[in-house]
Amino acid sequence: MTRRSGSCFRWCLVVLAVISALCVSGPPLYWKLKRGFDSSSISCTPCICDCPPPLSLIKLAPANEIKALHALAKGLVNLSVTDCGKDDPDLKEEMEKQFVDLLSEELKLQKTVGEEHIRHMNITFGEARRVASQYQKEAEKCNTATETCEQAREQAEALTRQEKKMTSLWERRARELGWEGE
Repeated sequence: MTRRSGSCFRWCLVVLAVISALCVSGPPLYWKLKRGFDSSSISCTPCICDCPPPLSLIKLAPANEIKALHALAKGLVNLSVTDCGKDDPDLKEEMEKQFVDLLSEELKLQKTVGEEHIRHMNITFGEARRVASQYQKEAEKCNTATETCEQAREQAEALTRQEKKMTSLWERRARELGWEGE
């Protein structure tokens, strides 16, 4: 009975695998056969954009402000201005800003990012100092414990030497009185 049920189980798995493969690859094959294998027919047309080419801020900026642009706002050089989206009020307001306003806004943003970076560094530095202080306290505890252990070891050595002297003295006296030892 188990041999028969095992072979039945294998056949069920094979049928399930074939059905799964057909479900996955069937629809793409169907559409490929329906359209034919000719790949030259493209169903979607290329997109048409009525937008004019973007204008660079370098071309928009006056000649005397080009140096300021390069020196102060490297991030704005790649910003392009287009006529697309002029119906969007937020975008229109942003695009109508003067070049100097954009530069000042960029500088404010850089200043804010710099201040946030400094604040993060200060927090990290304070945390590092706190952890270093904690480690230093732990190291001092370890040093104190090591010194205490070293003193105890030295005292134990001194007591051991003293006991050896006392043992040898008593052994010598015992031998003088006739003890033969081990």
